[in-house]
Amino acid sequence: MSTTTVKRLDRVIIRFAGDSGDGMQLTGDRFTSQTALLGNDLSTLPNFPAEIRAPQGTLPGVSSFQLHFADHAVLTPGDAPDVLVAMNPAALMANLPDLPRGATLIVNTDEFTKRNLAKVGYPTNPLEDGTLESYDVHPVALTSITVEALTGFEGLTRKEKERAKNMFALGLLSWLYTRPMEGTELFLKAKFAGQPEILAANLTALRAGYNYGETTEDFANAYEVAPAAMPAGTYRNITGNVALALGLVTAAHKAGLRLFLGSYPITPASDILHTLSGLKRYGVTTMQAEDEIAGVGAALGASFGGALGVTTTSGPGLALKAETIGLAVSLELPLVVCDIQRGGPSTGLPTKTEQADLLQALFGRNGESPVAVLAPATPGDCFDIALEAVRIATTYRTPVIVLSDGYLANGSEPWQVPRTADLPDLRVEFATEPNGANADGTPVFHPYLRDPETLARQWAVPGTPGLEHRVGGIEKADVTGNISYDPDNHDHMVRLRQAKIDGIRVPDLQVEDPTGGARLLVLGWGSTYGPIAAGVRLARALGTKVAQAHLHHLAPLPANTGDVLRAYDHVIVPEMNLGQLAMLLRARFLVDIQSHTAVRGLPFPATELADVIARAVKE
Repeated sequence: MSTTTVKRLDRVIIRFAGDSGDGMQLTGDRFTSQTALLGNDLSTLPNFPAEIRAPQGTLPGVSSFQLHFADHAVLTPGDAPDVLVAMNPAALMANLPDLPRGATLIVNTDEFTKRNLAKVGYPTNPLEDGTLESYDVHPVALTSITVEALTGFEGLTRKEKERAKNMFALGLLSWLYTRPMEGTELFLKAKFAGQPEILAANLTALRAGYNYGETTEDFANAYEVAPAAMPAGTYRNITGNVALALGLVTAAHKAGLRLFLGSYPITPASDILHTLSGLKRYGVTTMQAEDEIAGVGAALGASFGGALGVTTTSGPGLALKAETIGLAVSLELPLVVCDIQRGGPSTGLPTKTEQADLLQALFGRNGESPVAVLAPATPGDCFDIALEAVRIATTYRTPVIVLSDGYLANGSEPWQVPRTADLPDLRVEFATEPNGANADGTPVFHPYLRDPETLARQWAVPGTPGLEHRVGGIEKADVTGNISYDPDNHDHMVRLRQAKIDGIRVPDLQVEDPTGGARLLVLGWGSTYGPIAAGVRLARALGTKVAQAHLHHLAPLPANTGDVLRAYDHVIVPEMNLGQLAMLLRARFLVDIQSHTAVRGLPFPATELADVIARAVKE
């Protein structure tokens, strides 16, 4: 019987790291699911290599998955891991600089061969030369123990047995942090239902890892983290891309529309296409187009036909879609464009996060072509933003660009499933009869006759008798929609389209200032919410008075944005770009904004933002 004691912790940050073929994402995902079942609050950061298959054991091929879980509200995946599981020398070298002294390090010793050490430039073995003396090191021969545990599986090659080492590692960590394994066992049974020997091998490796932790004397303690206090309800662990997909389907149903997705696969947006393609029974049609332009063209055509047209992409694809988005502005049809931002320019950092597409979303089209722009703050918030995007697109007959990013898309958190009765009514009314008359009194349809409140034109489904009208990219005459080259009409239409966007009703910007006496405001947008909130929390714990606000609507901005900015002596805007929002706010509101920027392909560390706040207060 194990004599290991179980200690209670309030929070833990674990990072799994290995070669891109070692299954680190699957391991992290399953550990996350186990943790979610226990009721911990959590946040994750999958970190993929950009290469499809980098040379094995090299730094470019390192894949990692970080999970922060706690018995209280979690805002970020954590700045630095408390535990690092390193499957090879490359994983150790790539991640050791992030590991604080005294942290736990579990190392797969089987991979620390001379050849593998030489691949990454280690002159000597760091497990033997004192490099790791500042850490709590647990050397475990993960590969050979896994192979030995699978000795009886004669139908599997040694290489196939070695692939199960990630399940051994998952079992070991499950024991170390008292995670239940039933969910992972059910997952494996479903995944390998048609491969009984592979299934048995993975289950055996998983249980062998758990039993190793139970019987070895290398670990003096196991640990447990109590569930977090959360409002009563039904929860699921969700990524931003899945939340966005579910939000789009839900919004389409609330609007009474079929959902059409025209999309070309691109990292990190592809999972939205994957998710929606499995939901066809809910009135969803997906088309994997041959390129980005075809994807958005099909989506706009679907909107013209009376469906909810959606397209998904990342930064380079948004550039290719610009002309068709401009056509949607001219046609004044609803269109939802989901831009899951990544590092640029060009191909840039396909698997890393960034929020540098803001100016492109706002202004990256020819002519005056205003659109609505929204940004979710957390993975779960992507669901609500999808509903809001559809509300605006259908109510105001306009394209809406949603600016998510790789951090939100692949990261996950517990999400409370809403009750459908609590969701907004998004029902759409189509034009069904003529709305005007010719000079001789005969009925006629005026496609650009506007709702006086929203300035939206009527949406007529093609084929409706008497509602035939002209479409195309050439400027339209007001009301009639006829082709017009009249200078005054063009000026009038440009101003009308801008006024329509400016008139979109959005909630006021809310400020969190517990003391009411803060002179410093930290303002963010998009995925900076978590790091900013965590940094503000750290600053307040030290007695600093600081206010926080976060923008979800970037076009139009909330009506009180200027008043909020002017109410504080100092305003800091952290962004994962070179200061795009800060520049816009300075220009529009003439307020001195302190911009704090980073474009490292990773979210801000909370401690970094806490230091920025401390310096600003001191100055």
